[in-house]
Order: sequence, then C-alpha cells, then structure tokens
Amino acid sequence: MQAGTLYTVSAPSGAGKTSLVKALIERDSDITVSVSHTTRAMRPGEEHGVNYHFVDREQFLDMLEHDAFLEHAQVFDNYYGTSKQWVQETLASGRDVILEIDWQGAAQVRRLMPDTVGIFILPPSQEALRERLTGRGQDDTGVIERRMSQAIDEMSHYVESDYVVINDDFDCALTELCAIVAAQRNRLACQQQRHAELLQALLRHN
Repeated sequence: MQAGTLYTVSAPSGAGKTSLVKALIERDSDITVSVSHTTRAMRPGEEHGVNYHFVDREQFLDMLEHDAFLEHAQVFDNYYGTSKQWVQETLASGRDVILEIDWQGAAQVRRLMPDTVGIFILPPSQEALRERLTGRGQDDTGVIERRMSQAIDEMSHYVESDYVVINDDFDCALTELCAIVAAQRNRLACQQQRHAELLQALLRHN
C-alpha cells in the first residue's frame, strides 16, 4: 500500500490556517488532521479526542520520557505534543496527515521525517492581519501589538517551508492548498508505487 504524506501547516495567528485546513479535509477524505496531546484544561465546547487529547502533566511527561512524541512544545505552563505512533500508523494506512504546528514544531518534525512537506500560510498584508486580529474583539491594543510583533517574527520562517499560500481570497487559497496535495500524490515515486502493475503492463512487449 502507498504510504500517506505528512504535511506541516504553519502560519501566524490570524492568517486563516485553521479554516483552510478544515475546508481541505472536508473536501478530501484521504487526508486527516493530527489531534495533539495537551496538559491544558478543556475549554467549553471542546471534546476529548476531537480538539485535543487532554492529559495531565504526569501522563504527558511519562509519554515524553518514553519518546512518544514526534514533536512537543511548552507554551506558558502547558505542554503540547504530537503522537508519533498515531502519525506513523495513519501514514502506513495510506492516509495523508496534516500537523497544524508552528515553525519550530515543523522543524522538529522535518529532522525526524525528512520527507515531510512544509506549507506556510501568509496573510496578504500586515494591515489585513491586524484587521483580522482586531476583528476578533478579544484583545486590547497592547495585546494586538504584541501579537503583531510575534506574527512578523513567525512569518520570517516561511523560507523553511516547501510551499507558500497567500490567504487573500479564501477560495483561491483553498484551491492552491488542494493543488499542493494533488501534486504530491502525482509525484513519480508515489505513482510508481500506487500503479506498479499498470506501469509494468504498459511497458510490456507482447
């Protein structure tokens, strides 16, 4: 069976990464998003195993000690990690997997799995990003400015990815994201494995 492809999708907050990935997996049943483990508390409306695998600090550190994570990070007082076993088993089943992680996590994954395909989502301008962050209505001006400064630092790492998608028009950005997945599936090595019998038959002299 042709193994799936592992993708990392990174973006600054407000670039629309989560919405684009959600729309992609709704279109394509052969690709799925990894559900991370976290020690943070469950928020209203979240479900265990859907939004995150919620574990306590002791469980997480035990998993970390046993090398259970493909990548992990500490954000303030909480830990986040991607299950290595789940990713490997899902890829082996032939399904593609998306990891929605920051550039640091993407770099960790690429070191362990060099064939990983990196995608970076960027906003069309700083002004558009500021409008999106302000439009949430959740943060004061000081917080927005800190988020903007952090976003600019994050965006400088787009050069470490394989593909860049500019999310100006959502439908166009989604089309480009789908095209990346389709292109990867049609690479020579993938097609040779997927259609081995057909290719042999096409080249057979009768």
